[in-house]
Amino acid sequence: MIPTQPSATLFTDVYIYDPDQVTGMSGPTDLFVEGNRISLIGGDARARAGADVRVIKGGSHHLVVPGLINAHFHSPANHLKASLPSLPLELFMLYESPSDAALTPTPREAYLRTMLGALEMLRTGTTAVQDDAFIMPFPTRDIVDAIMQAYADCGIRASVALDQPELSEAEKLPYLDLVDDPEVRAVIDQPSPMGRDDLLEMYEYLVSTWHGAEGGRLTAATSISAPQRVSIEYFEALDDLSRRYSIPLFAHMLETKVQRALPCAQPRFAGCSLVQYTAGLRLLSKRMNVIHAVWVDDRDLELIADAGAMIVHNPISNLRLGSGVAPYRRMRDFGITTALGIDEAICDDSVNLWGVVKMTGLIHNVSGLDSDLWPSAREVLDSLWHGGAAVMLQPERLGAVRQGYLADLTLLDLHTLSFTPFNDLRTHLVYCESGRSVRLTMVDGSVVFDDGRITTVDEQALLDEARELFALRRPAIELARRNSALLFPHYQSMVRRAAAADLGMSRWANA
Repeated sequence: MIPTQPSATLFTDVYIYDPDQVTGMSGPTDLFVEGNRISLIGGDARARAGADVRVIKGGSHHLVVPGLINAHFHSPANHLKASLPSLPLELFMLYESPSDAALTPTPREAYLRTMLGALEMLRTGTTAVQDDAFIMPFPTRDIVDAIMQAYADCGIRASVALDQPELSEAEKLPYLDLVDDPEVRAVIDQPSPMGRDDLLEMYEYLVSTWHGAEGGRLTAATSISAPQRVSIEYFEALDDLSRRYSIPLFAHMLETKVQRALPCAQPRFAGCSLVQYTAGLRLLSKRMNVIHAVWVDDRDLELIADAGAMIVHNPISNLRLGSGVAPYRRMRDFGITTALGIDEAICDDSVNLWGVVKMTGLIHNVSGLDSDLWPSAREVLDSLWHGGAAVMLQPERLGAVRQGYLADLTLLDLHTLSFTPFNDLRTHLVYCESGRSVRLTMVDGSVVFDDGRITTVDEQALLDEARELFALRRPAIELARRNSALLFPHYQSMVRRAAAADLGMSRWANA
């Protein structure tokens, strides 16, 4: 559990990240945190703080930035990083998350793998995460509790949804109607492990038990996984839940060319893209996080903008899986709020958001656009902080170092190699910083990482336990992956057929 800390903290002689300043920062000044809020910046901060507070001395060479916001994540894959080669998404998922009963996690396993990602995030300055947790083969109350308890114990801010497909493989993917092998057909036609009513019951449990827990630090979200993976009825039910509780709805859309080709092969989409299909159902809303949006066209972006929906950009995942390069400039041209996400440890091989920040600043430079249209460091940081807060539906209290905002803060040492010699702050943050300069991480007014140490849990004991537990799990994982070989040639044929299709657009660098 989180140890008792002073109810107030005073940062002295620190610089403050301020996007309204030409230099990107103000100070040195003082910042007073009272309870879980930023009470005062500058002025009489020291006088208001009084004597009985924790004092963190900045020495005029530390910078306070908003805590980083990981806007899209899948914690159940935290223990699998560096375990797979790069493959297209549809092939990758055969090995990443096979629906094998032998891989059903124990509550302790779910707790530990959640904690692995949370610890790395806190160490590198990420204070909030949106976890679109897929629980194979299906969610249970004790596993939901284990995930949420890990987030409660470590001290991070987390918004958690249950990412569970509701339809069969044959209904979710194109071209599989051509499969005539009876053994393969039996697998791809098999219903989802948990039906709609039971999934909705699990959502009711998540919301009633955990939404608003830990003083509001833990919240629920909803997830359809993707429009092609669920029935209209389930989609509508989750949209209603999202509306009732004013919580985000996560929807992966047009991540791959296979998904762009889907309407050509599945009559239920009537030739519409997944974005157009969702808009036609009147389910594209300002509460929706459109995840990835790589293979979108201008009509898709227009619909997203008109609905007030937002996009979460995951550039490293998109590269690892060969999905393509999302049209970041066009998203911003349409006025769409964009945020940044890791996606998951197995397709980033890290849970360090600084790498995503840097990649966002780099990958779009090969777009062929005039260099004036390449992302600026200011825009990338806007996606990281303002965009991250917006997709969490908390833009008025997260994503800025501002009086009255929640005290989710990261303290960076400017006397490190990442900032030496010091030139332009925003450029240093986007291209130079890797998390090595993080000296302190504060969430909800509590210090959770300080001077190289997680303060909330026994990190070393957890890592020792995780190493032992997941080493014992490896044979079952490897066996399940070998069993996926039955489907591989059919899925590879699907991916290659989609790759060869002329869809009037491309998001690949060599096209």
